[in-house]
Amino acid sequence: MPAKILDGKEMSNTLRKEIADRVRKLKEEKGITPGLAVILVGNDPASEIYVRNKGNGCQETGMLSKTIKLPEDTSQEELESEIQRLNGDPEIHGILVQLPLPAHLDEASALAVILPEKDVDGFHLLNAGKLMTGGEGVIPCTPRGALHMIRETGCSLSGMNAVVVGRSNIVGKPMAMLLLRENCTVTICHSKTIHLREITRQADILVAAVGKPRFITEDMVKPGAIVIDVGINRVDGKICGDVDFEGVSKIASWITPVPGGVGRMTITMLLQNTLEAAERMSCK
Repeated sequence: MPAKILDGKEMSNTLRKEIADRVRKLKEEKGITPGLAVILVGNDPASEIYVRNKGNGCQETGMLSKTIKLPEDTSQEELESEIQRLNGDPEIHGILVQLPLPAHLDEASALAVILPEKDVDGFHLLNAGKLMTGGEGVIPCTPRGALHMIRETGCSLSGMNAVVVGRSNIVGKPMAMLLLRENCTVTICHSKTIHLREITRQADILVAAVGKPRFITEDMVKPGAIVIDVGINRVDGKICGDVDFEGVSKIASWITPVPGGVGRMTITMLLQNTLEAAERMSCK
């Protein structure tokens, strides 16, 4: 029996309607419009598309959106000065620095300047530390979206074996922490993992975040597994994920498509994080 599709577009549309309702309520009751500022350095075409999609999401849900475009040769001091300005802007509740930055800029240093309460990407060390220690902080958008999709299966996650293939600070590590919170038994695999196939075949939940097209094949998946494909790769002009969808969908119980899966949920969770930041600030 083929896997059921976890439709990121459908889930996202439902969530965005709920977000729009909460935005409207915040405006009516507190006179506050959640505001997201995105800093884009340089002219990377892919980054420009992502930034445009984030702006469209803000417009769809009634949020304020600001895009600050800086030239390719922007200095570290100029970038961090712009972040500081946004830190002090009362109309802005979320700040996002579009990655990757040009090679001459220090990403970690720039991200550390963002106020933790305005860090809607969840990359600040304080928010990362809260996630690691079980505290309440901002959760990175892609793992948060992926977990929402896993929960939508209706399966009880407690006690499940979960394998995350990929150890990035943006997806792999926070994804593992979120699954631990759900009482899964979690294994993180990476490029140096020995006997990877044997490990992934034990997974009740398999999250692929390696950045390699169709890397996860049918023989690497346990029959009946929930498979979450975080990858976005371009092959011969077409978008594909890190999972060989055609083969794996024959044996998994649930699977996310690419496109139409985790990618759209990521932007929706960015909107959610921005709204929640505005709600928290409205209570101060």
